[in-house]
Amino acid sequence: MLLEKHSDFSEAKALRFLLVGKDNYSSILNSISCARESARTIRDVIPRDVWEAINSLYYYVKDNQNDGLSKGERFTYLITIINSAHQIFGSLDASINHDLGYTFIRLGLMIERADMTSRILDIRSATLITSEEAKPYENIQWISLLRSMSAYQMYRQAMGVRVQRADVIEFILHSHVFPRSILYCLEQVKSLVTSLPNSEEIIIPIDKAISDLAADDVATLKKGNLHEYMDEIQITLAGIHNDLAGLYFLKVTE
Repeated sequence: MLLEKHSDFSEAKALRFLLVGKDNYSSILNSISCARESARTIRDVIPRDVWEAINSLYYYVKDNQNDGLSKGERFTYLITIINSAHQIFGSLDASINHDLGYTFIRLGLMIERADMTSRILDIRSATLITSEEAKPYENIQWISLLRSMSAYQMYRQAMGVRVQRADVIEFILHSHVFPRSILYCLEQVKSLVTSLPNSEEIIIPIDKAISDLAADDVATLKKGNLHEYMDEIQITLAGIHNDLAGLYFLKVTE
């Protein structure tokens, strides 16, 4: 569908689509706009500073679109968005009741985070230069991947100073303590779902996803197999999301 509307894949067009594209529901502007609208409908039950931070972020993204599209200002624009998002979640975490609503916020966060980790690993590893001439620089490319996930320092703590392909994949997928690893996110999803009513059936596919991932020797995955493996993980995460939505939000009562 998108290919029918977009034939120009230049840097400028791609950036506009990803950052502020009106016809891209996942663009940064549309995502923040949806968050703002959701927050607006519950302004009376969320802390005032949370609403104000979301509202301010929306107007910053909307009013400074050209900064995001400019090479000179893009870094500052994106860092401001990232820092504001961290501030909003930190404020929520510190100031709202950790009740059922908070549990669903955390569930959404963990499923989304695992999905994004799989996509970053898939895309960044697929674009790595693997020619013989580039071999001496391969570890630099994997360091870049770690840094794109704010994972470099935590990787070094867990895996040592040397950065190599197999260890990076192992860490990103299997770490029990790094909050962006897929296994960590799935374990958190299970812990959160366990506290919900009538969750017994949903825990079954989550348990299977955890056991399958933990048992797989992911460090040996090559580029093509890694892509297929990430696709399978994304399908699994989508299934967990649909199960949660079907049970707690879309279920028809008779």
